[in-house]
Amino acid sequence: MGELLKQSVRWAVTISLITAVLSMMLTVTSTSFLRGVPWSGGMVVVLLIILLGVFFDMLGIAATAAREEPFHAMAAKKVAGARHAIAIIRRADQFANFCNDVVGDISGIVSGAAGFAVATALMVSMQRTQDQWLFEMVIMGLISALTVGGKALGKAASIRYANSIVFQMGRLFYIIEEKFHIRLFDVKNKKKKRKRGVLRAPRTD
Repeated sequence: MGELLKQSVRWAVTISLITAVLSMMLTVTSTSFLRGVPWSGGMVVVLLIILLGVFFDMLGIAATAAREEPFHAMAAKKVAGARHAIAIIRRADQFANFCNDVVGDISGIVSGAAGFAVATALMVSMQRTQDQWLFEMVIMGLISALTVGGKALGKAASIRYANSIVFQMGRLFYIIEEKFHIRLFDVKNKKKKRKRGVLRAPRTD
């Protein structure tokens, strides 16, 4: 129990620091990039950010909804990606935390900041500076609707096809490990240890 708590605290601190750094970097980068971009191009960037958040939200939900048992037979047959899929499921809490919380929350923050930039560009192009609040309200409402609606559709698909999604992710991690020698997950076999001093019951046949 103590070791589990230490691992959880260590993971929480690490992922919080990573989230803070990435959020600041991506927010500054996106807003700086959108300053010289027309509002239509900025809207495309915002849509891509929303799609990225929805996609990673699907991955995180699939990891928590997938079942480990079907992959054991595949791993026994040496199917590429099966062992990595098992690793994803066994670390579903951390995997979902990264996909749903880190990438998802950062996508929401960045899309919001980019949305304000798009609203400003649209307001200037239409020469309606007095209606800044209206443009910002409409753009932010649209971003919120697309984000929530996209995640609602993504959740239904990720739960229904959880094992297929996790298997494809496992295959991707397998390719990364084979091609670039980068091991993202390590599967440890769960072996049951027999307690010392415990004797088996004698056979009666």
